[in-house]
Amino acid sequence: MRKLGVWAMLFVFILGTACGTKAEKSIVTNENIDSKNISDEERMQWWEEARFGMFIHWGIYTVPAGFYKGKEISNSAEWIMNKGQIPIVEYEKFADEFNPTKFNAKEFVSLAKEAGMKYMVITAKHHDGFSMFDSKATDYNIVDATPFKRDVLKELAKECQAQGIKFGFYYSQAQDWHHPGGLGNTWDKDLKRVSSDAYVYEKALPEVKQLLTEYGPIAIFWWDTPREMTKSVVDSLHHITTALQPRIITNDRLGDDYPGDHKTFERNGPRHQPEAKYWELCQPVSGSWGYRSDDNKFKSIPTLIHNLIDQSSKGGNYLLNVSPTSEGILKPEAVERMKAIGAWMSKNSEAIYGTQASPTSTEPDWGRITMKTVDDKGLLYLHVYNWEDGASLPIRLKNSVESCYLLTDKNRTFKTETVDDGIQVKLTGEAPDSIASVIVLKLKEKPNALPVKPLGQDEAGVAVLSAFRAQYENLQGPGALYKEEWDCISNWDSETARVYWSFQIDKPGSFNGILGYSAAEDSEISITFNGETKTVKIPKTGSNPKRFKTTDLSNFKVEKAGKYQFSIMPVAGKWNAINLKDVTLKPNKN
Repeated sequence: MRKLGVWAMLFVFILGTACGTKAEKSIVTNENIDSKNISDEERMQWWEEARFGMFIHWGIYTVPAGFYKGKEISNSAEWIMNKGQIPIVEYEKFADEFNPTKFNAKEFVSLAKEAGMKYMVITAKHHDGFSMFDSKATDYNIVDATPFKRDVLKELAKECQAQGIKFGFYYSQAQDWHHPGGLGNTWDKDLKRVSSDAYVYEKALPEVKQLLTEYGPIAIFWWDTPREMTKSVVDSLHHITTALQPRIITNDRLGDDYPGDHKTFERNGPRHQPEAKYWELCQPVSGSWGYRSDDNKFKSIPTLIHNLIDQSSKGGNYLLNVSPTSEGILKPEAVERMKAIGAWMSKNSEAIYGTQASPTSTEPDWGRITMKTVDDKGLLYLHVYNWEDGASLPIRLKNSVESCYLLTDKNRTFKTETVDDGIQVKLTGEAPDSIASVIVLKLKEKPNALPVKPLGQDEAGVAVLSAFRAQYENLQGPGALYKEEWDCISNWDSETARVYWSFQIDKPGSFNGILGYSAAEDSEISITFNGETKTVKIPKTGSNPKRFKTTDLSNFKVEKAGKYQFSIMPVAGKWNAINLKDVTLKPNKN
């Protein structure tokens, strides 16, 4: 196919949409006719209030379900083609066996609604290249290539509209292990390569257009794994998405220069409130994103409810993934957990929906705090995990209390006391909920948090940026986790993750950067600080991960006081896993 310019491509695609059927036109224009000038705040309002959604990874990889030729293949199920080095002609055979006759869209959406979820995102096409809808760009799809012959995405889209759940698509825009121009397939020698631009124009762009014009109002487009693609094709995907559905919300994984509407955290949420206004944690309910027959690593019900509360307490959303089988149903363990979350939400959803982050910057050891502002007064929700009769809950706020009561029983009140360190709430009796009991603390004014010393320099001018205080960006997979027992970012193997600190410098000058870490192999990192970017080699420390050493990073000069950011990025292709303990900026002696 001849390459066209971005705007020419958009003209062709949008013109094609305008010339489609009346049904196709009404699906888009009825929802978006007055949306061209909508503000970001208005567009993001429902998403920010929702706090909780369902992610669904589903595809023909559920047929092998983690095993190929009798051997267990590592990683999540949807990566089996890649990790098992399965040739395309062999992998295509799984489509012949994919027949999810037990799938029921109404039951699926009803379960999400029962769990308290407000939106749903499903894999329209994952990296394996198989389209889970009636794609017009390829016959390699659920309608043409399987005995099932049904468009599950259309069924879910209609049912979500019927039940009032926002609906969206996951789409792997860069990786496609089936198309000769898609990125990621390095093992199939029979693949006759074409450019990635050709792949986008022949498959990705037409499929994105179809998903945005034939499936009703689409609330979310969830891109995945940005890779090296030409700017023109990434621009074309970005522009057609917002042109066809102006109200749509996108994440930050289209490309490095496309921040989207919200930041994405994968598998593990941030330890501290992110600086981004909008962000989301996506996490599987078990170990794998897609269904594996041997995956029994289901998170406990208390863990899942605490994760939902934790993200809300930091001002973020929780996108919890489920994995349908090749029959189209969920394992009983997943259903049990959805219903249990729903039972808790049926009593306590007021403390989740529409809430803001905790006004205090420290996490209490007894639980978490969410809040709302009503009539210029703070309404705090104290999610108590560790309830002890007679114990006091310290709240680091300098405020007057109007009332304090149990969310599920306003007649059950609690005494409060104002002390130098804030407010004390006195617990009495047994815990109303074994997982998380919610107390409402109504203030007489807006929350006034007691000051906390910001991350910065000590009296000697030394700034220690610890792993505990680090923030993350574009973390894909489990490869950059804070490990409490070692006080480090453990097994950081993700090349896409950026680890950074925002901190205060009050005593400017010349500094030597020192990295505290352990590593089995040599690596290279890219450091960005105070407008400078430097590449630094990190020598291996040995096979013992607990044996931390230090290495000099570089010298940096800061001429004036202020807030700064220190950022570390792996150098792609030259990166091996490390355990990062801290970065120290030590003043150089004159």
